[in-house]
Amino acid sequence: MDGRSGEVAMFLGLHWLFVPALMLGLAGGNPPPVPLDDVAVESKFKPKECVRAAEPGDFVRYHFVGSFPGGGRFDSSYDRGSTYNVFVGKGRLIAGMDKALIGMCVNERRFIKVPPHLAYGNEGMSDMIPPDATLFFDVLMLDIWNPEDKMKIDVHYKPKNCSRTVQVSDFVRYHYNGTLLDGTLFDSSHTRQQTYDTYIGIGWLIPGMDEGLLGMCMGEKRTITMPPFLGYGDRGDGKDIPSQASLVFHVTLVDFHNPKDSVAIEREFVPDPCPRKTKVGDFVRYHYNGTLMDGTFFDSSYSRNHTYNTYVGKGYIIAGMEEGLLGVCIGEKRTIIIPPHLGYGEEGISETIPGSAVLVFHIHVIDVHNPSDEIEIKTYHKPSNCTILSKKGDYIKYHYNATLMDGTMLDSTHNYGKTYNIVLGSGQVVIGMDMGLTNMCVEEKRTIIIPPHLGYGETGVVGEVPGSAVLIFDVEMVELVAGLPEGYMFVWTSEVSPELFHEIDKDGNKEVSPEEFSKYILAQVESGQGKLAPGFSTDKIIENMFSNQDRNGDGKISADEFKLKDEENAHHDEL
Repeated sequence: MDGRSGEVAMFLGLHWLFVPALMLGLAGGNPPPVPLDDVAVESKFKPKECVRAAEPGDFVRYHFVGSFPGGGRFDSSYDRGSTYNVFVGKGRLIAGMDKALIGMCVNERRFIKVPPHLAYGNEGMSDMIPPDATLFFDVLMLDIWNPEDKMKIDVHYKPKNCSRTVQVSDFVRYHYNGTLLDGTLFDSSHTRQQTYDTYIGIGWLIPGMDEGLLGMCMGEKRTITMPPFLGYGDRGDGKDIPSQASLVFHVTLVDFHNPKDSVAIEREFVPDPCPRKTKVGDFVRYHYNGTLMDGTFFDSSYSRNHTYNTYVGKGYIIAGMEEGLLGVCIGEKRTIIIPPHLGYGEEGISETIPGSAVLVFHIHVIDVHNPSDEIEIKTYHKPSNCTILSKKGDYIKYHYNATLMDGTMLDSTHNYGKTYNIVLGSGQVVIGMDMGLTNMCVEEKRTIIIPPHLGYGETGVVGEVPGSAVLIFDVEMVELVAGLPEGYMFVWTSEVSPELFHEIDKDGNKEVSPEEFSKYILAQVESGQGKLAPGFSTDKIIENMFSNQDRNGDGKISADEFKLKDEENAHHDEL
Protein backbone atom coordinates (compact mmCIF):
# COMPACT_ATOMS: atom_id res chain seq x y z
CA MET A 1 0.00 0.00 0.00
CA ASP A 2 1.50 3.32 -1.02
CA GLY A 3 1.72 6.38 1.23
CA ARG A 4 -1.41 7.96 -0.20
CA SER A 5 -3.62 4.93 0.29
CA GLY A 6 -2.23 4.52 3.80
CA GLU A 7 -3.11 8.10 4.52
CA VAL A 8 -6.71 7.50 3.44
CA ALA A 9 -6.86 4.31 5.48
CA MET A 10 -5.71 6.19 8.55
CA PHE A 11 -8.24 8.94 7.85
CA LEU A 12 -11.05 6.41 7.67
CA GLY A 13 -9.76 4.46 10.66
CA LEU A 14 -9.67 1.23 8.66
CA HIS A 15 -7.66 -1.92 8.86
CA TRP A 16 -7.98 -3.42 5.39
CA LEU A 17 -8.15 -7.13 4.71
CA PHE A 18 -7.75 -8.79 1.32
CA VAL A 19 -9.25 -12.25 0.70
CA PRO A 20 -9.84 -14.40 -2.38
CA ALA A 21 -13.20 -14.28 -4.13
CA LEU A 22 -13.81 -17.93 -3.22
CA MET A 23 -15.00 -16.71 0.22
CA LEU A 24 -18.25 -15.55 -1.35
CA GLY A 25 -20.22 -18.55 -0.01
CA LEU A 26 -22.74 -17.28 2.59
CA ALA A 27 -25.19 -18.81 5.00
CA GLY A 28 -28.50 -16.95 5.43
CA GLY A 29 -28.30 -14.10 7.87
CA ASN A 30 -24.83 -14.95 9.23
CA PRO A 31 -22.39 -13.67 6.62
CA PRO A 32 -18.66 -13.78 7.37
CA PRO A 33 -17.43 -10.30 8.40
CA VAL A 34 -14.58 -10.41 5.88
CA PRO A 35 -13.71 -8.58 2.68
CA LEU A 36 -14.33 -10.16 -0.70
CA ASP A 37 -11.54 -10.77 -3.19
CA ASP A 38 -9.32 -7.73 -2.95
CA VAL A 39 -12.24 -5.53 -2.02
CA ALA A 40 -11.59 -4.21 1.48
CA VAL A 41 -14.55 -4.11 3.85
CA GLU A 42 -14.89 -2.85 7.41
CA SER A 43 -18.16 -3.04 9.30
CA LYS A 44 -18.33 0.17 11.31
CA PHE A 45 -21.69 -0.64 12.85
CA LYS A 46 -23.69 -3.83 12.89
CA PRO A 47 -26.99 -4.15 14.77
CA LYS A 48 -27.24 -6.77 17.50
CA GLU A 49 -30.08 -8.38 15.61
CA CYS A 50 -29.58 -8.86 11.90
CA VAL A 51 -33.18 -8.92 10.70
CA ARG A 52 -32.03 -9.68 7.19
CA ALA A 53 -28.73 -9.94 5.28
CA ALA A 54 -28.32 -9.27 1.57
CA GLU A 55 -27.97 -12.28 -0.71
CA PRO A 56 -27.34 -12.47 -4.45
CA GLY A 57 -30.57 -11.64 -6.28
CA ASP A 58 -31.90 -9.41 -3.50
CA PHE A 59 -33.07 -5.89 -4.09
CA VAL A 60 -31.36 -3.41 -1.78
CA ARG A 61 -31.93 0.20 -0.76
CA TYR A 62 -28.95 1.98 0.75
CA HIS A 63 -27.39 5.35 1.29
CA PHE A 64 -23.76 5.93 0.36
CA VAL A 65 -21.02 8.50 0.09
CA GLY A 66 -18.44 7.81 -2.62
CA SER A 67 -14.98 9.37 -2.35
CA PHE A 68 -11.48 9.18 -3.78
CA PRO A 69 -8.35 8.30 -1.79
CA GLY A 70 -7.69 11.99 -1.26
CA GLY A 71 -11.08 12.43 0.40
CA GLY A 72 -12.83 14.24 -2.41
CA ARG A 73 -16.42 13.11 -3.05
CA PHE A 74 -17.54 11.97 -6.44
CA ASP A 75 -21.13 11.00 -5.52
CA SER A 76 -23.59 10.81 -2.60
CA SER A 77 -27.15 9.49 -2.35
CA TYR A 78 -27.70 11.88 0.58
CA ASP A 79 -27.15 14.83 -1.75
CA ARG A 80 -29.94 13.53 -3.98
CA GLY A 81 -32.26 12.92 -1.05
CA SER A 82 -32.95 9.37 -2.21
CA THR A 83 -31.50 5.94 -1.52
CA TYR A 84 -29.72 3.99 -4.19
CA ASN A 85 -31.98 1.09 -5.21
CA VAL A 86 -30.67 -1.88 -7.12
CA PHE A 87 -30.50 -5.66 -7.39
CA VAL A 88 -27.30 -7.01 -5.89
CA GLY A 89 -25.23 -9.86 -7.30
CA LYS A 90 -26.68 -9.49 -10.77
CA GLY A 91 -23.99 -7.36 -12.37
CA ARG A 92 -25.91 -4.13 -12.12
CA LEU A 93 -23.24 -2.59 -9.89
CA ILE A 94 -19.51 -2.33 -10.28
CA ALA A 95 -18.05 -5.72 -9.42
CA GLY A 96 -16.52 -4.58 -6.15
CA MET A 97 -19.79 -3.21 -4.82
CA ASP A 98 -21.68 -6.27 -6.02
CA LYS A 99 -19.42 -8.37 -3.80
CA ALA A 100 -19.07 -5.98 -0.88
CA LEU A 101 -22.82 -5.63 -0.28
CA ILE A 102 -23.41 -9.37 0.02
CA GLY A 103 -24.03 -10.36 3.65
CA MET A 104 -24.73 -6.82 4.75
CA CYS A 105 -27.50 -6.45 7.37
CA VAL A 106 -30.26 -3.88 7.49
CA ASN A 107 -28.96 -0.85 9.43
CA GLU A 108 -25.37 -2.05 9.07
CA ARG A 109 -22.76 0.53 8.07
CA ARG A 110 -19.74 -0.52 6.05
CA PHE A 111 -16.66 1.21 4.71
CA ILE A 112 -15.74 -0.35 1.39
CA LYS A 113 -12.55 0.09 -0.65
CA VAL A 114 -12.85 -0.99 -4.28
CA PRO A 115 -9.66 -1.29 -6.41
CA PRO A 116 -9.76 -0.03 -10.01
CA HIS A 117 -10.07 -3.44 -11.65
CA LEU A 118 -13.31 -4.06 -9.68
CA ALA A 119 -14.53 -0.52 -10.26
CA TYR A 120 -14.20 1.49 -13.49
CA GLY A 121 -10.79 0.13 -14.53
CA ASN A 122 -8.35 2.02 -16.72
CA GLU A 123 -11.13 3.82 -18.56
CA GLY A 124 -12.85 5.54 -15.63
CA MET A 125 -16.32 7.05 -16.15
CA SER A 126 -16.70 10.27 -18.14
CA ASP A 127 -15.56 13.26 -16.10
CA MET A 128 -16.60 11.79 -12.73
CA ILE A 129 -14.20 8.85 -12.22
CA PRO A 130 -10.66 9.09 -13.58
CA PRO A 131 -8.89 5.99 -15.01
CA ASP A 132 -7.36 3.49 -12.55
CA ALA A 133 -9.16 5.11 -9.59
CA THR A 134 -9.50 3.38 -6.26
CA LEU A 135 -12.92 4.16 -4.81
CA PHE A 136 -14.11 4.39 -1.20
CA PHE A 137 -17.75 3.93 -0.23
CA ASP A 138 -19.40 4.70 3.13
CA VAL A 139 -22.57 2.59 2.92
CA LEU A 140 -25.65 2.39 5.20
CA MET A 141 -28.00 -0.47 4.33
CA LEU A 142 -31.69 0.45 4.81
CA ASP A 143 -33.76 -2.21 3.11
CA ILE A 144 -33.48 -5.68 1.60
CA TRP A 145 -36.09 -7.75 -0.20
CA ASN A 146 -36.40 -10.37 -2.88
CA PRO A 147 -38.96 -10.83 -5.67
CA GLU A 148 -39.66 -14.27 -4.22
CA ASP A 149 -40.54 -12.84 -0.81
CA LYS A 150 -43.92 -13.34 0.75
CA MET A 151 -45.58 -11.48 3.55
CA LYS A 152 -44.10 -12.38 6.95
CA ILE A 153 -46.08 -12.51 10.20
CA ASP A 154 -44.61 -12.57 13.71
CA VAL A 155 -47.19 -13.06 16.46
CA HIS A 156 -46.15 -11.42 19.74
CA TYR A 157 -49.33 -11.98 21.73
CA LYS A 158 -52.38 -14.13 21.14
CA PRO A 159 -55.22 -14.44 23.68
CA LYS A 160 -55.80 -17.93 25.04
CA ASN A 161 -59.50 -17.64 24.31
CA CYS A 162 -59.77 -17.00 20.58
CA SER A 163 -63.23 -18.09 19.49
CA ARG A 164 -63.23 -16.02 16.33
CA THR A 165 -60.64 -14.75 13.85
CA VAL A 166 -60.69 -12.09 11.15
CA GLN A 167 -62.09 -13.25 7.81
CA VAL A 168 -62.61 -11.67 4.40
CA SER A 169 -65.36 -9.00 4.47
CA ASP A 170 -64.96 -8.39 8.21
CA PHE A 171 -64.73 -4.81 9.41
CA VAL A 172 -61.71 -4.26 11.66
CA ARG A 173 -60.52 -1.55 14.01
CA TYR A 174 -56.83 -1.70 14.83
CA HIS A 175 -53.93 0.36 16.09
CA TYR A 176 -50.59 0.26 14.31
CA ASN A 177 -47.11 1.69 14.09
CA GLY A 178 -45.81 1.67 10.53
CA THR A 179 -42.05 1.67 9.95
CA LEU A 180 -39.62 1.03 7.17
CA LEU A 181 -37.33 -1.99 7.51
CA ASP A 182 -34.66 0.17 9.13
CA GLY A 183 -37.13 1.25 11.86
CA THR A 184 -37.97 4.69 10.48
CA LEU A 185 -41.50 5.55 11.59
CA PHE A 186 -43.72 6.76 8.76
CA ASP A 187 -47.15 6.60 10.40
CA SER A 188 -48.97 5.63 13.59
CA SER A 189 -52.62 5.44 14.59
CA HIS A 190 -51.53 6.03 18.18
CA THR A 191 -50.37 9.56 17.40
CA ARG A 192 -53.85 10.33 16.08
CA GLN A 193 -55.43 8.60 19.09
CA GLN A 194 -57.80 6.87 16.72
CA THR A 195 -57.92 3.35 15.36
CA TYR A 196 -57.68 2.60 11.67
CA ASP A 197 -61.06 1.26 10.59
CA THR A 198 -61.64 -0.66 7.38
CA TYR A 199 -63.04 -3.71 5.67
CA ILE A 200 -60.78 -6.67 4.97
CA GLY A 201 -60.31 -8.35 1.60
CA ILE A 202 -62.27 -5.93 -0.56
CA GLY A 203 -59.33 -3.86 -1.83
CA TRP A 204 -59.44 -0.96 0.60
CA LEU A 205 -55.98 -1.82 1.95
CA ILE A 206 -52.62 -2.53 0.36
CA PRO A 207 -52.43 -6.26 -0.52
CA GLY A 208 -49.96 -7.13 2.24
CA MET A 209 -52.16 -5.60 4.91
CA ASP A 210 -55.26 -7.25 3.50
CA GLU A 211 -53.51 -10.58 3.83
CA GLY A 212 -51.64 -9.86 7.06
CA LEU A 213 -54.75 -9.07 9.12
CA LEU A 214 -56.53 -12.31 8.23
CA GLY A 215 -56.75 -14.86 11.01
CA MET A 216 -56.11 -12.35 13.79
CA CYS A 217 -57.81 -12.79 17.16
CA MET A 218 -59.40 -10.02 19.14
CA GLY A 219 -56.58 -8.40 21.17
CA GLU A 220 -53.83 -10.15 19.20
CA LYS A 221 -50.56 -8.31 18.55
CA ARG A 222 -48.48 -9.12 15.50
CA THR A 223 -45.83 -7.68 13.24
CA ILE A 224 -46.56 -7.78 9.52
CA THR A 225 -43.55 -7.38 7.23
CA MET A 226 -44.21 -7.03 3.51
CA PRO A 227 -42.07 -6.48 0.41
CA PRO A 228 -42.83 -3.37 -1.65
CA PHE A 229 -44.79 -5.24 -4.33
CA LEU A 230 -47.34 -6.04 -1.56
CA GLY A 231 -47.11 -2.47 -0.26
CA TYR A 232 -46.69 0.79 -2.17
CA GLY A 233 -44.42 -0.58 -4.91
CA ASP A 234 -42.02 1.51 -6.96
CA ARG A 235 -43.96 4.72 -6.40
CA GLY A 236 -44.14 4.81 -2.61
CA ASP A 237 -46.89 6.93 -1.11
CA GLY A 238 -45.48 10.22 -2.35
CA LYS A 239 -44.74 11.41 1.19
CA ASP A 240 -43.12 9.27 3.84
CA ILE A 241 -42.79 5.90 2.15
CA PRO A 242 -40.05 5.83 -0.49
CA SER A 243 -40.06 3.84 -3.68
CA GLN A 244 -39.39 0.09 -3.38
CA ALA A 245 -39.61 0.13 0.41
CA SER A 246 -40.35 -2.88 2.57
CA LEU A 247 -42.96 -2.06 5.19
CA VAL A 248 -43.27 -3.21 8.80
CA PHE A 249 -46.57 -2.82 10.67
CA HIS A 250 -46.83 -3.48 14.40
CA VAL A 251 -50.56 -4.16 14.79
CA THR A 252 -52.94 -4.58 17.73
CA LEU A 253 -56.44 -5.70 16.80
CA VAL A 254 -58.92 -3.69 18.85
CA ASP A 255 -62.27 -4.67 17.37
CA PHE A 256 -63.83 -6.54 14.50
CA HIS A 257 -67.23 -7.57 13.26
CA ASN A 258 -69.07 -8.56 10.13
CA PRO A 259 -72.02 -6.64 8.70
CA LYS A 260 -73.99 -9.89 8.89
CA ASP A 261 -73.37 -10.28 12.62
CA SER A 262 -76.31 -10.41 15.00
CA VAL A 263 -76.34 -9.91 18.76
CA ALA A 264 -74.30 -12.52 20.63
CA ILE A 265 -75.35 -13.54 24.13
CA GLU A 266 -73.22 -15.33 26.71
CA ARG A 267 -75.16 -16.49 29.78
CA GLU A 268 -73.02 -16.29 32.90
CA PHE A 269 -75.66 -17.07 35.52
CA VAL A 270 -79.28 -18.17 35.13
CA PRO A 271 -81.33 -18.63 38.32
CA ASP A 272 -83.18 -21.87 38.78
CA PRO A 273 -86.10 -21.75 38.89
CA CYS A 274 -86.84 -18.91 36.50
CA PRO A 275 -90.57 -18.24 36.86
CA ARG A 276 -90.57 -15.26 34.56
CA LYS A 277 -88.61 -14.06 31.54
CA THR A 278 -88.65 -10.63 29.98
CA LYS A 279 -90.84 -10.03 26.95
CA VAL A 280 -91.70 -7.09 24.71
CA GLY A 281 -93.46 -4.36 26.68
CA ASP A 282 -91.86 -5.25 30.02
CA PHE A 283 -90.14 -2.64 32.15
CA VAL A 284 -86.71 -3.74 33.36
CA ARG A 285 -84.26 -2.46 35.92
CA TYR A 286 -80.72 -3.69 35.40
CA HIS A 287 -77.12 -2.93 36.23
CA TYR A 288 -74.44 -2.98 33.55
CA ASN A 289 -70.80 -2.40 32.74
CA GLY A 290 -70.24 -1.25 29.16
CA THR A 291 -66.90 -1.84 27.42
CA LEU A 292 -65.46 -1.98 23.94
CA MET A 293 -64.14 -5.29 22.63
CA ASP A 294 -60.62 -4.57 23.88
CA GLY A 295 -61.93 -4.00 27.40
CA THR A 296 -61.95 -0.21 27.26
CA PHE A 297 -64.56 0.97 29.74
CA PHE A 298 -67.11 3.54 28.58
CA ASP A 299 -69.99 3.45 31.08
CA SER A 300 -71.42 1.72 34.15
CA SER A 301 -74.65 1.93 36.11
CA TYR A 302 -72.71 0.79 39.17
CA SER A 303 -70.63 3.98 39.12
CA ARG A 304 -73.87 5.98 39.40
CA ASN A 305 -75.20 3.63 42.10
CA HIS A 306 -78.44 3.46 40.14
CA THR A 307 -79.95 0.84 37.84
CA TYR A 308 -80.75 1.61 34.23
CA ASN A 309 -84.53 1.52 33.90
CA THR A 310 -86.35 1.16 30.60
CA TYR A 311 -89.06 -0.54 28.61
CA VAL A 312 -88.04 -3.40 26.33
CA GLY A 313 -89.13 -3.58 22.72
CA LYS A 314 -90.43 -0.02 22.47
CA GLY A 315 -87.43 1.67 20.85
CA TYR A 316 -86.17 3.43 23.94
CA ILE A 317 -82.71 1.79 23.74
CA ILE A 318 -80.35 0.69 20.95
CA ALA A 319 -81.62 -2.20 18.84
CA GLY A 320 -78.99 -4.65 20.05
CA MET A 321 -79.85 -4.02 23.67
CA GLU A 322 -83.56 -4.41 22.93
CA GLU A 323 -82.80 -7.86 21.57
CA GLY A 324 -80.30 -8.79 24.26
CA LEU A 325 -82.70 -8.00 27.11
CA LEU A 326 -85.46 -10.31 25.85
CA GLY A 327 -85.88 -13.69 27.51
CA VAL A 328 -83.88 -12.73 30.60
CA CYS A 329 -84.71 -14.09 34.05
CA ILE A 330 -84.85 -11.90 37.12
CA GLY A 331 -81.40 -12.17 38.70
CA GLU A 332 -79.78 -13.43 35.49
CA LYS A 333 -76.32 -12.27 34.50
CA ARG A 334 -75.35 -12.25 30.85
CA THR A 335 -72.94 -10.65 28.42
CA ILE A 336 -74.49 -8.99 25.37
CA ILE A 337 -72.17 -8.34 22.41
CA ILE A 338 -73.63 -5.84 19.98
CA PRO A 339 -72.23 -5.13 16.48
CA PRO A 340 -72.16 -1.44 15.54
CA HIS A 341 -75.08 -1.63 13.10
CA LEU A 342 -77.22 -2.63 16.10
CA GLY A 343 -75.42 -0.19 18.42
CA TYR A 344 -74.25 3.34 17.73
CA GLY A 345 -73.27 2.79 14.10
CA GLU A 346 -70.50 4.49 12.18
CA GLU A 347 -70.80 7.72 14.14
CA GLY A 348 -70.50 6.41 17.70
CA ILE A 349 -71.04 8.88 20.55
CA SER A 350 -68.70 11.90 20.74
CA GLU A 351 -65.62 10.93 22.75
CA THR A 352 -67.24 8.01 24.58
CA ILE A 353 -67.90 5.36 21.93
CA PRO A 354 -65.86 5.31 18.70
CA GLY A 355 -67.56 4.95 15.35
CA SER A 356 -68.13 1.37 14.15
CA ALA A 357 -67.40 -0.02 17.61
CA VAL A 358 -68.61 -3.39 18.86
CA LEU A 359 -70.16 -2.95 22.31
CA VAL A 360 -69.96 -5.42 25.19
CA PHE A 361 -72.48 -5.13 28.02
CA HIS A 362 -72.15 -7.20 31.18
CA ILE A 363 -75.67 -6.99 32.64
CA HIS A 364 -77.43 -8.11 35.81
CA VAL A 365 -81.23 -7.96 35.69
CA ILE A 366 -82.56 -6.71 39.01
CA ASP A 367 -86.25 -6.27 38.42
CA VAL A 368 -88.93 -6.91 35.80
CA HIS A 369 -92.58 -5.96 35.62
CA ASN A 370 -95.26 -5.13 33.12
CA PRO A 371 -97.71 -2.20 33.35
CA SER A 372 -100.52 -4.75 33.16
CA ASP A 373 -99.24 -6.65 36.22
CA GLU A 374 -101.41 -6.97 39.30
CA ILE A 375 -100.30 -7.85 42.78
CA GLU A 376 -99.28 -11.45 43.30
CA ILE A 377 -100.09 -13.24 46.57
CA LYS A 378 -98.44 -16.47 47.72
CA THR A 379 -99.80 -17.85 50.99
CA TYR A 380 -97.30 -20.13 52.68
CA HIS A 381 -99.07 -20.58 56.03
CA LYS A 382 -102.74 -20.45 56.94
CA PRO A 383 -104.09 -21.46 60.38
CA SER A 384 -106.77 -24.17 60.63
CA ASN A 385 -109.24 -21.65 62.01
CA CYS A 386 -109.31 -18.93 59.37
CA THR A 387 -112.89 -17.69 59.34
CA ILE A 388 -112.50 -14.01 60.16
CA LEU A 389 -110.87 -12.28 57.20
CA SER A 390 -109.55 -8.76 56.99
CA LYS A 391 -111.58 -6.20 55.08
CA LYS A 392 -111.57 -2.51 54.36
CA GLY A 393 -111.86 -0.48 57.57
CA ASP A 394 -110.39 -3.16 59.81
CA TYR A 395 -107.60 -2.21 62.14
CA ILE A 396 -104.78 -4.72 61.63
CA LYS A 397 -101.38 -5.33 63.14
CA TYR A 398 -98.76 -7.25 61.15
CA HIS A 399 -95.07 -7.98 60.84
CA TYR A 400 -93.25 -7.71 57.52
CA ASN A 401 -89.90 -8.05 55.79
CA ALA A 402 -89.66 -5.84 52.69
CA THR A 403 -87.16 -6.52 49.89
CA LEU A 404 -86.57 -5.73 46.25
CA MET A 405 -86.72 -8.50 43.68
CA ASP A 406 -82.98 -9.09 43.86
CA GLY A 407 -83.22 -9.68 47.62
CA THR A 408 -82.05 -6.24 48.69
CA MET A 409 -83.53 -5.60 52.15
CA LEU A 410 -85.60 -2.43 52.44
CA ASP A 411 -87.14 -2.63 55.89
CA SER A 412 -88.42 -5.00 58.58
CA THR A 413 -90.71 -4.53 61.56
CA HIS A 414 -88.64 -7.14 63.38
CA ASN A 415 -85.83 -4.59 63.52
CA TYR A 416 -88.05 -2.36 65.66
CA GLY A 417 -89.57 -5.09 67.83
CA LYS A 418 -93.14 -4.01 67.10
CA THR A 419 -95.86 -4.54 64.53
CA TYR A 420 -96.94 -2.18 61.81
CA ASN A 421 -100.52 -1.02 62.45
CA ILE A 422 -102.95 0.38 59.88
CA VAL A 423 -106.59 0.77 59.04
CA LEU A 424 -107.03 -1.34 55.94
CA GLY A 425 -108.13 0.58 52.87
CA SER A 426 -107.60 4.00 54.42
CA GLY A 427 -104.58 4.96 52.30
CA GLN A 428 -102.05 4.50 55.09
CA VAL A 429 -100.00 2.15 52.90
CA VAL A 430 -99.42 1.82 49.13
CA ILE A 431 -102.39 0.56 47.13
CA GLY A 432 -100.79 -2.82 46.46
CA MET A 433 -100.27 -3.41 50.18
CA ASP A 434 -103.89 -2.51 50.95
CA MET A 435 -104.92 -5.07 48.33
CA GLY A 436 -102.47 -7.72 49.52
CA LEU A 437 -103.56 -7.52 53.17
CA THR A 438 -107.24 -7.95 52.34
CA ASN A 439 -108.95 -11.31 53.06
CA MET A 440 -106.19 -12.36 55.43
CA CYS A 441 -106.72 -14.00 58.83
CA VAL A 442 -104.74 -13.74 62.03
CA GLU A 443 -101.58 -15.93 62.02
CA GLU A 444 -101.71 -16.23 58.25
CA LYS A 445 -98.37 -15.72 56.44
CA ARG A 446 -98.11 -14.66 52.84
CA THR A 447 -95.78 -13.08 50.30
CA ILE A 448 -97.15 -10.05 48.48
CA ILE A 449 -95.43 -8.98 45.24
CA ILE A 450 -96.35 -5.43 44.28
CA PRO A 451 -95.57 -3.89 40.86
CA PRO A 452 -94.36 -0.26 41.02
CA HIS A 453 -97.60 1.25 39.67
CA LEU A 454 -99.28 -0.18 42.80
CA GLY A 455 -96.27 0.62 44.96
CA TYR A 456 -94.05 3.70 45.01
CA GLY A 457 -94.20 4.36 41.27
CA GLU A 458 -91.47 5.84 39.10
CA THR A 459 -90.12 8.12 41.82
CA GLY A 460 -89.74 5.56 44.61
CA VAL A 461 -88.72 6.86 48.03
CA VAL A 462 -85.52 8.87 48.01
CA GLY A 463 -82.73 6.99 49.73
CA GLU A 464 -84.92 3.99 50.46
CA VAL A 465 -86.87 2.55 47.52
CA PRO A 466 -85.62 2.93 43.92
CA GLY A 467 -87.95 4.30 41.30
CA SER A 468 -89.99 1.75 39.33
CA ALA A 469 -89.11 -1.01 41.79
CA VAL A 470 -91.15 -4.15 42.33
CA LEU A 471 -91.67 -4.71 46.08
CA ILE A 472 -91.81 -8.01 47.93
CA PHE A 473 -93.40 -8.17 51.39
CA ASP A 474 -93.28 -11.27 53.54
CA VAL A 475 -96.21 -10.63 55.92
CA GLU A 476 -97.62 -12.25 59.07
CA MET A 477 -101.00 -11.04 60.40
CA VAL A 478 -100.76 -10.65 64.19
CA GLU A 479 -104.03 -8.98 65.20
CA LEU A 480 -107.29 -7.90 63.59
CA VAL A 481 -109.86 -5.49 65.07
CA ALA A 482 -113.04 -5.33 63.06
CA GLY A 483 -113.73 -1.91 61.64
CA LEU A 484 -116.99 -0.03 61.27
CA PRO A 485 -119.22 -0.08 58.22
CA GLU A 486 -117.85 1.99 55.37
CA GLY A 487 -118.56 5.69 55.90
CA TYR A 488 -118.93 5.47 59.68
CA MET A 489 -116.45 6.67 62.30
CA PHE A 490 -118.82 5.93 65.22
CA VAL A 491 -121.67 3.50 65.65
CA TRP A 492 -124.14 2.69 68.42
CA THR A 493 -124.02 -0.79 69.87
CA SER A 494 -127.35 -0.41 71.69
CA GLU A 495 -130.63 1.38 71.21
CA VAL A 496 -130.31 5.10 70.74
CA SER A 497 -132.17 7.24 73.24
CA PRO A 498 -134.97 9.31 71.70
CA GLU A 499 -133.83 12.17 73.97
CA LEU A 500 -130.24 11.99 72.76
CA PHE A 501 -129.76 15.72 72.28
CA HIS A 502 -131.03 16.51 75.77
CA GLU A 503 -128.80 13.79 77.28
CA ILE A 504 -125.78 15.38 75.68
CA ASP A 505 -126.88 18.91 76.67
CA LYS A 506 -126.00 18.48 80.31
CA ASP A 507 -126.47 22.12 81.33
CA GLY A 508 -129.84 22.32 79.56
CA ASN A 509 -129.05 25.53 77.71
CA LYS A 510 -130.33 23.98 74.45
CA GLU A 511 -126.81 24.04 72.99
CA VAL A 512 -124.17 21.33 72.95
CA SER A 513 -120.64 22.53 73.47
CA PRO A 514 -117.55 20.62 72.22
CA GLU A 515 -116.76 19.58 75.77
CA GLU A 516 -120.26 18.21 76.35
CA PHE A 517 -120.19 16.38 73.05
CA SER A 518 -116.75 14.81 73.70
CA LYS A 519 -117.56 13.70 77.25
CA TYR A 520 -120.79 12.08 76.14
CA ILE A 521 -119.26 10.12 73.24
CA LEU A 522 -116.35 8.90 75.37
CA ALA A 523 -118.78 7.79 78.03
CA GLN A 524 -120.79 5.78 75.49
CA VAL A 525 -117.64 4.09 74.21
CA GLU A 526 -116.46 3.32 77.74
CA SER A 527 -119.82 1.80 78.68
CA GLY A 528 -119.92 -0.29 75.51
CA GLN A 529 -122.95 1.47 74.09
CA GLY A 530 -120.95 3.02 71.24
CA LYS A 531 -117.86 2.24 69.18
CA LEU A 532 -115.33 4.46 67.44
CA ALA A 533 -113.55 3.42 64.27
CA PRO A 534 -110.37 1.62 65.33
CA GLY A 535 -106.94 2.83 64.33
CA PHE A 536 -107.66 6.54 64.27
CA SER A 537 -107.17 9.32 66.82
CA THR A 538 -110.15 9.43 69.18
CA ASP A 539 -109.93 13.20 69.55
CA LYS A 540 -109.79 13.67 65.79
CA ILE A 541 -112.82 11.46 65.22
CA ILE A 542 -114.90 13.30 67.87
CA GLU A 543 -113.74 16.65 66.58
CA ASN A 544 -114.81 15.65 63.08
CA MET A 545 -118.16 14.39 64.31
CA PHE A 546 -118.81 17.66 66.17
CA SER A 547 -117.81 19.72 63.14
CA ASN A 548 -120.23 17.81 60.94
CA GLN A 549 -123.09 18.53 63.40
CA ASP A 550 -122.13 22.19 63.82
CA ARG A 551 -123.60 23.14 60.50
CA ASN A 552 -123.31 26.91 60.83
CA GLY A 553 -119.82 26.69 62.30
CA ASP A 554 -120.55 28.77 65.37
CA GLY A 555 -118.80 26.33 67.75
CA LYS A 556 -121.99 24.83 69.23
CA ILE A 557 -124.72 22.44 68.11
CA SER A 558 -128.37 23.45 68.32
CA ALA A 559 -131.34 21.11 68.42
CA ASP A 560 -132.19 22.08 64.85
CA GLU A 561 -128.68 21.17 63.65
CA PHE A 562 -128.53 17.86 65.47
CA LYS A 563 -129.24 14.75 63.34
CA LEU A 564 -128.36 11.06 63.37
CA LYS A 565 -126.34 9.35 60.64
CA ASP A 566 -129.31 7.71 58.99
CA GLU A 567 -130.92 11.10 58.67
CA GLU A 568 -127.88 12.52 56.84
CA ASN A 569 -126.61 12.41 53.30
CA ALA A 570 -124.17 9.58 52.73
CA HIS A 571 -121.07 11.76 52.69
CA HIS A 572 -121.34 12.76 56.38
CA ASP A 573 -119.37 10.85 59.02
CA GLU A 574 -121.42 11.70 62.11
CA LEU A 575 -123.94 10.34 64.58
